[in-house]
Amino acid sequence: MKRSEINANIQKVDEYIHSRGFYLPPFTYWKPETWMKKGTEVNEIAENKLGWDITEFGKGDFETLGLFLFPLYNGNLRGLQKLQGKLYAEKIMVVEAGQITPMHFHWNKMKDTIF
Repeated sequence: MKRSEINANIQKVDEYIHSRGFYLPPFTYWKPETWMKKGTEVNEIAENKLGWDITEFGKGDFETLGLFLFPLYNGNLRGLQKLQGKLYAEKIMVVEAGQITPMHFHWNKMKDTIF
Protein backbone atom coordinates (compact mmCIF):
# COMPACT_ATOMS: atom_id res chain seq x y z
CA MET A 1 0.00 0.00 0.00
CA LYS A 2 1.14 3.52 -0.70
CA ARG A 3 1.37 5.93 2.22
CA SER A 4 -1.39 8.06 0.65
CA GLU A 5 -3.69 4.99 0.63
CA ILE A 6 -2.85 4.20 4.25
CA ASN A 7 -3.57 7.81 5.28
CA ALA A 8 -6.89 7.83 3.38
CA ASN A 9 -7.92 4.56 5.00
CA ILE A 10 -6.94 5.78 8.47
CA GLN A 11 -9.07 8.90 7.93
CA LYS A 12 -12.04 6.79 6.81
CA VAL A 13 -11.79 4.42 9.77
CA ASP A 14 -11.28 7.30 12.21
CA GLU A 15 -14.47 8.93 10.91
CA TYR A 16 -16.29 5.60 11.22
CA ILE A 17 -15.14 5.17 14.83
CA HIS A 18 -16.23 8.75 15.68
CA SER A 19 -19.60 8.15 14.02
CA ARG A 20 -20.14 5.38 16.58
CA GLY A 21 -19.52 7.80 19.46
CA PHE A 22 -16.06 6.47 20.31
CA TYR A 23 -13.07 8.78 20.63
CA LEU A 24 -9.47 7.68 20.29
CA PRO A 25 -6.74 8.82 22.69
CA PRO A 26 -5.01 12.17 22.05
CA PHE A 27 -1.74 10.56 20.91
CA THR A 28 -3.61 9.27 17.87
CA TYR A 29 -3.49 12.75 16.35
CA TRP A 30 0.00 13.86 17.35
CA LYS A 31 2.22 15.07 14.52
CA PRO A 32 5.83 13.77 14.29
CA GLU A 33 7.17 16.98 15.85
CA THR A 34 4.92 16.43 18.90
CA TRP A 35 6.25 12.87 19.32
CA MET A 36 9.81 14.16 19.11
CA LYS A 37 9.20 16.57 22.00
CA LYS A 38 7.95 13.80 24.29
CA GLY A 39 10.11 11.93 26.76
CA THR A 40 9.80 8.70 28.71
CA GLU A 41 6.08 9.30 29.24
CA VAL A 42 5.45 7.80 25.79
CA ASN A 43 7.51 4.62 26.35
CA GLU A 44 4.42 2.55 27.15
CA ILE A 45 2.74 3.64 23.91
CA ALA A 46 5.76 2.56 21.86
CA GLU A 47 6.67 -0.59 23.82
CA ASN A 48 3.11 -1.92 23.76
CA LYS A 49 2.50 -0.92 20.13
CA LEU A 50 -0.56 1.18 20.83
CA GLY A 51 -2.12 3.08 17.94
CA TRP A 52 -2.84 2.36 14.30
CA ASP A 53 -1.93 -1.07 13.01
CA ILE A 54 -2.99 -1.69 9.43
CA THR A 55 -2.11 -5.09 8.05
CA GLU A 56 -2.48 -7.19 4.96
CA PHE A 57 -0.86 -10.13 6.78
CA GLY A 58 2.20 -10.06 4.51
CA LYS A 59 0.20 -11.05 1.43
CA GLY A 60 0.13 -7.67 -0.35
CA ASP A 61 -3.63 -7.74 -0.93
CA PHE A 62 -5.28 -5.51 1.67
CA GLU A 63 -8.66 -5.40 -0.09
CA THR A 64 -9.00 -9.19 0.29
CA LEU A 65 -6.91 -10.04 3.34
CA GLY A 66 -6.70 -7.00 5.58
CA LEU A 67 -7.51 -5.56 8.96
CA PHE A 68 -7.44 -2.22 10.78
CA LEU A 69 -6.46 -2.51 14.42
CA PHE A 70 -6.11 0.12 17.07
CA PRO A 71 -4.74 -1.33 20.32
CA LEU A 72 -5.92 0.89 23.17
CA TYR A 73 -4.38 -1.22 25.89
CA ASN A 74 -1.86 -3.99 25.39
CA GLY A 75 0.80 -6.04 27.10
CA ASN A 76 4.19 -6.75 25.57
CA LEU A 77 6.26 -9.83 24.84
CA ARG A 78 8.57 -9.42 27.85
CA GLY A 79 5.63 -9.37 30.23
CA LEU A 80 3.86 -12.21 28.50
CA GLN A 81 6.94 -14.44 28.64
CA LYS A 82 7.10 -13.92 32.41
CA LEU A 83 3.31 -13.98 32.81
CA GLN A 84 3.65 -10.57 34.47
CA GLY A 85 2.36 -7.13 33.71
CA LYS A 86 -0.47 -6.61 31.30
CA LEU A 87 -1.75 -9.95 30.06
CA TYR A 88 -4.79 -8.25 28.63
CA ALA A 89 -5.44 -6.34 25.43
CA GLU A 90 -8.25 -4.09 24.27
CA LYS A 91 -8.33 -3.42 20.55
CA ILE A 92 -10.61 -1.79 18.05
CA MET A 93 -10.76 -3.91 14.91
CA VAL A 94 -12.36 -2.84 11.64
CA VAL A 95 -12.77 -5.25 8.75
CA GLU A 96 -14.04 -3.94 5.43
CA ALA A 97 -16.75 -5.72 3.46
CA GLY A 98 -15.15 -8.50 1.45
CA GLN A 99 -12.04 -8.74 3.64
CA ILE A 100 -10.93 -11.92 5.35
CA THR A 101 -9.09 -11.91 8.67
CA PRO A 102 -7.19 -15.11 9.57
CA MET A 103 -8.27 -16.76 12.79
CA HIS A 104 -5.71 -16.74 15.59
CA PHE A 105 -5.42 -16.90 19.36
CA HIS A 106 -3.01 -16.03 22.17
CA TRP A 107 -2.02 -18.62 24.76
CA ASN A 108 -1.35 -16.09 27.51
CA LYS A 109 -3.44 -13.05 26.75
CA MET A 110 -7.07 -12.12 27.10
CA LYS A 111 -8.46 -9.64 24.64
CA ASP A 112 -11.54 -7.45 24.31
CA THR A 113 -12.30 -6.74 20.70
CA ILE A 114 -14.37 -3.70 19.74
CA PHE A 115 -15.95 -4.02 16.30
